[in-house]
Amino acid sequence: MPSNTARLLRRPEVLSLTGMSRSTLYASMTLGLFPRPVRIGAQAVAWREADVLHWIETRPEVDAA
Repeated sequence: MPSNTARLLRRPEVLSLTGMSRSTLYASMTLGLFPRPVRIGAQAVAWREADVLHWIETRPEVDAA
């Protein structure tokens, strides 16, 4: 998916954007339901902002009943 958004997001920002907990984030990645991060250092990873935003945009809307 080509993107104009080239920012990399660290975990706290990903959690804030998605509203997920840390354990839910990693469980979702394990199940293939959330994008995996890219390595940015020996012990550091980050998520592509475009991938996270695409994931958010493709979530189903909830009807307010």
